[in-house]
Amino acid sequence: MIRSDVDLSSANTLGLPCRAERFLATDDIGSVRDALRQAVKQGWPLTVLGGGSNLVLHPWLPGLVLQPTFTNLRFEEAGQGEVLVHVGAGLNWHVLVEALAERDLWGIENLALIPGHCGAAPIQNIGAYGVELADVLEQVHLLHLEDGREAILGRDDCAFGYRDSIFKHALENRVVITRLVLRVSKRAQPRLDYGDLASRLPAAPSASDVAAAVSAVRREKLPDPAVLGNAGSFFKNPVVSAEKARMLLSRNPGMPHFPLADGNVKLAAGWLIDQCGLKGLREGHVGIHDRQALVLVHHGGGSATELLALAQRVVGEVQARFDVTLEREPRLMGETAR
Repeated sequence: MIRSDVDLSSANTLGLPCRAERFLATDDIGSVRDALRQAVKQGWPLTVLGGGSNLVLHPWLPGLVLQPTFTNLRFEEAGQGEVLVHVGAGLNWHVLVEALAERDLWGIENLALIPGHCGAAPIQNIGAYGVELADVLEQVHLLHLEDGREAILGRDDCAFGYRDSIFKHALENRVVITRLVLRVSKRAQPRLDYGDLASRLPAAPSASDVAAAVSAVRREKLPDPAVLGNAGSFFKNPVVSAEKARMLLSRNPGMPHFPLADGNVKLAAGWLIDQCGLKGLREGHVGIHDRQALVLVHHGGGSATELLALAQRVVGEVQARFDVTLEREPRLMGETAR
């Protein structure tokens, strides 16, 4: 049933105040299609909301907010030691990571403790500790918002990039993701070459061992959204040319940098922000986390406008010091007033 004037303050991990004009949470495809038809007929703007973990919400979301809650999980043998995992878009991502790790299925253990629902994972092409969703994604099942038409996209159709996909461009605000299919492996394939991950693990770790180690690292560095409102990494790690990287390294010999296959170089946004002396900064109701400068936090009582003003300050100071432009990672939704 569609509800009116619904408080979404607890439905986004930043805990920003937001109300939806209309709201429907459902795990029924028929109900989703009915809601889409009604939205089109009434001319309602339509917003699809997952776990609210990669969003900055303004105070008002007009039209209809649709939250798919499909949580089905099915395993299909694919031969040659591989398994296809069919997972509903509404399942919590970390719950999925734990379910696969317990079965010693390899592929997403490095993505442990990333907040949000599975349906949001392809939008962002979530990644951590040397692994991205694109490494294991087989299919995305979706419905087109304008007519409820079902479609299936393969990995190559998704135009994945660094924290990027077709869902941020040609299909932005045009589809609702209902299901993912992932291809994982029964064979041990640990990826431990990122940070100090290997030093935390035994010589022959299980998938559960890796997921637990990644979770421990994340808990040490990142605030729990249930305790301190945040959307995880607020800025993408910027990518610069090799020439620009050489120039920056000549001035900053200790700068973390990661050469990419295309010849460009990825920089660490958190390090750049930290060098500007901004870690731990608080401005009113918002601030920068004191252990991870990449994370902007909401202490309560603030607004999206306040948070975005702080983000703009960070962008400006990094630009002024390093001539590097930071790009916001969370999506911005809603309106400032009714």
